[in-house]
Formats: sequence, C-alpha cells, structure tokens
Amino acid sequence: VKAKELGINLHHTTAILVSDSNIIHCNDVNILVDAMTHGGIEHRGLILASKSVIQDDVPFLMKHYRNFIEKIIPIERDHKVGIELVEINALSVEQSDPVAIGFKFFCPKYTLAYTGDTIVTDKLLEELSGTDILILNVPFPGNKGDDKHLNTENAIKIVSHVRPRLVVLTGFGLEMLKADPLSEAREVQRITGVQTIAARDGLSIAPAGYKEYKSPVRGFD
Repeated sequence: VKAKELGINLHHTTAILVSDSNIIHCNDVNILVDAMTHGGIEHRGLILASKSVIQDDVPFLMKHYRNFIEKIIPIERDHKVGIELVEINALSVEQSDPVAIGFKFFCPKYTLAYTGDTIVTDKLLEELSGTDILILNVPFPGNKGDDKHLNTENAIKIVSHVRPRLVVLTGFGLEMLKADPLSEAREVQRITGVQTIAARDGLSIAPAGYKEYKSPVRGFD
C-alpha cells in the first residue's frame, strides 16, 4: 500500500534484500514477492537474505512464495554477491538475531551501506570504511537504549570513524520519536561535520551526487 502511495512499481523490482528475522524488517517479504511476480505468473526476481529469514525451521519466506522466485540466496557475513552492475557485501552486525547481516553496495558511481540493527564493533567499523552514503538504524536518542541497538552517541562514533559523504538516520523507536529525529540528526552533523538527515516516509535522494570526489589532477584533493 505504501509503495503504491509513493509511486513505486513493485513489478519493476529486481531483488529483495532482508537483513534479519525481526518482524519489523521481514514482515512484508511474502507480499513483495507476490507483487514482484504478479502472483507467481512470472517466475522472476531474487531474494538475498539472512539464513534466519529463509532457512529457519519456520522461515518467514513461505513455501508457497518460494516457488515464485527465480533465485533465493541465503547470505552470511563476509560473503559477496553480484547483481547486475552492483556488488553486495554482507556486513558483520551484532544483535539478537545471531545470523543477521547488514549490506554494503558497491555501485559504479558510489558506495552505500545499510547496517540494520546492530551495536558498534571494531569489525563493523572496518567494513564500513570507504562508504559514501551510510544508512544507520538508530532507535534511541542521546545515550539511551540497550545492548542490541544504536543510539545517537553510537551513531556519532560510527560517523566520526567512517567519514561518509551523507548519513541517513532511520529505524526510529518511540523514544527517538519523542526526542525528535531531526534534532538528533542535527546533533550528529554538528559534532561530526558530516551531512546528516533524518529519514521520513517517501524520502528520496540522488546517491550519485554523494560519491567520493576524485581530483582529475594528481596531487590535488
């Protein structure tokens, strides 16, 4: 319903990516498959997801819809998959789902990373290196939260280390909404100097505009 409201034609979708088995993140996978394949009339598309979504004893991707998809790939941390001109690396994240992953997309003109739910780890910081556009799930403001999710202070630490061109904060919880995501995004930008925006329904960006600048003349940055 929301995709239609925003003018997104799901039948034009090539692939569906799912980071973990949290119902908030994987609830729509079956209906997306149905829409992408016209109810199974067209056997097409690819699903790239954590093992918990497609290989658990009771997987979220139902057997009925598996038959609609051309290819299903369970992806693990440190693995890579190529889809057309894009290379996708599975990021090492730490959360309640032990096989959850994040995604790093190496596109022809830019690199984009989505962490999903996670805490800060040295390995994740290393894997995020070189990212142009960084999308962080930040459900908690300030220094609030738990040991399974990011808060604003964690986001500042990640952004300060990675130094991307653009940061998008998303995945807001109730406490973050009460604190005002826009205010928290401004705080991240104020401290790090990196452009930071708070996601909203229907947000659209032109990613190629945030690629790393390469000087045409050697010795000049």
